[in-house]
Amino acid sequence: MRLTEPTPWSTDRFELGEGARWLDGRLVLVDLLDGRLLETTGDAPAPLRELRRLETPLGAVAPVAGSPGDWLAAAGTGLALLSGSVGHRQVADLEADNPRPARMNDAVADPHGRFWAGSMAYDTTPGAGTLYRLTADSGPVPVVTGLTIANGPAFDAYGTTMYLADTARGEVDRFVVDPATGELSGREPFLRLTTADGAPDGMTVDAEGHLWVALWGGYAVRRYRPDGRLDRELRLPVAQPTSVCLGGPDLRRLFVTSAWHGLNPPGPLDGALLAVDVDVAGLPARSVSPDLVAAPGVHQRQPG
Repeated sequence: MRLTEPTPWSTDRFELGEGARWLDGRLVLVDLLDGRLLETTGDAPAPLRELRRLETPLGAVAPVAGSPGDWLAAAGTGLALLSGSVGHRQVADLEADNPRPARMNDAVADPHGRFWAGSMAYDTTPGAGTLYRLTADSGPVPVVTGLTIANGPAFDAYGTTMYLADTARGEVDRFVVDPATGELSGREPFLRLTTADGAPDGMTVDAEGHLWVALWGGYAVRRYRPDGRLDRELRLPVAQPTSVCLGGPDLRRLFVTSAWHGLNPPGPLDGALLAVDVDVAGLPARSVSPDLVAAPGVHQRQPG
């Protein structure tokens, strides 16, 4: 079954679908504002199966290496370990002291087992968002501050390049990452988009080192070359694409989540999960090191 056009992959319509990741032969994603973790296969359209439901917003998850069914999640105002079918415990509370009411947003594991999670204020106050890095050695550290809506980050196959979007500002920056420590350096502008383009939201890097970007408000996903030149644009039947993931049996099926949040009225496919086949392979989702969640209790946030 080859998909030549963007195709709805379920009948679900999410207020804010996010966090699409391909792992262990399945697609996982979140219904962010309703706190739901869901999964489906990449073989054919099918109803999504609910894995977990939290009482707080759920931004994204990463599997814990060696612990099937366990997830490290960006949830509520911090990070949580989701164990089994019902259990969870807080790993770190990161945004409780933010002067603006805030929540966690996107998050991802890098190729070295670290977890990176961004935040935002509910009212999108400029500069109220932060990107945090969680390692076993230091606990959570704020590594990029002054963001408005942190999205991504996305890493290359070696974990030495990181892309980070600030959606509200229409910006994507690129960083050099020390693979041994996770320290960031060499920050440089990668994309600067206009309102007409749409705003950069979720992202992923493919096996050729190109960056795929979901364009909130842009009805499109774009693929950019490492030098920042536009490689292609895929037009979509949804106004607000939110995240992108390359998966399926050969990692060449592009999955796109979307949102109907703020649309009045939403279109028939707004909020849908879409799939379309492309001619380039993706990278499988990474797991976080079990050392990040092994110690009981709550990590203390460390100064940046």
